[in-house]
Amino acid sequence: MDRFSEYRIMWVLIFFDLPTETKKERKAAADFRKNLTKDGFTMFQYSIYVRHCASRENAQVHLRRVKSLLPEYGQVGCLCITDKQFAEIELFDSRKEKAPNAPGQQLELF
Repeated sequence: MDRFSEYRIMWVLIFFDLPTETKKERKAAADFRKNLTKDGFTMFQYSIYVRHCASRENAQVHLRRVKSLLPEYGQVGCLCITDKQFAEIELFDSRKEKAPNAPGQQLELF
């Protein structure tokens, strides 16, 4: 199988709704975002982060890492999609179609 196939390359999306009413909750939410960024995720929208992965196996590594970082309270969702599916995203800003602002492809050293 082609290593760089648009069906093999994956995108991991993390979306969340975390409480921020108390100082402790705000810190937990900020730490969660900071840890996502440390693991190579990029903000797609305020509560949606994305990460490019070379394969499904690599995506699973990052999903396990996200699961280990889950805050005590709030809702977090994880979704893996192929590069081909990610390319089909349609974005709109004030009813005007907008080009996806996805992060560039990451280089991975083995």
